[in-house]
Amino acid sequence: MSRICELTGKGRQVGHNVSHANNKTKRVFLPNLQNVTLISEKLDRSFKFRVSTQGLRSVEHNGGLDNWLLKTKSEKLSTRAQRVKRELKKAVESSDAA
Repeated sequence: MSRICELTGKGRQVGHNVSHANNKTKRVFLPNLQNVTLISEKLDRSFKFRVSTQGLRSVEHNGGLDNWLLKTKSEKLSTRAQRVKRELKKAVESSDAA
């Protein structure tokens, strides 16, 4: 399982450990990923995602999973999240038509 947030696309970053003597050695900064269950109100279902804590805060700030998926570009999302987004668009379009 890759260490990439499924909703924001945030992945690992590379940097240096810097010693007191200013020696630099490579290191990796990993995102704080959590397994969470997010509920879609329009689809009336829950979905499990592996999301960074910052991504989770962003989802809550935007008013939930539905708003986040409709706002975010598909290139950032994982394939599972893209599938949910397509499902959500269909549900929104069918409810608007009715």
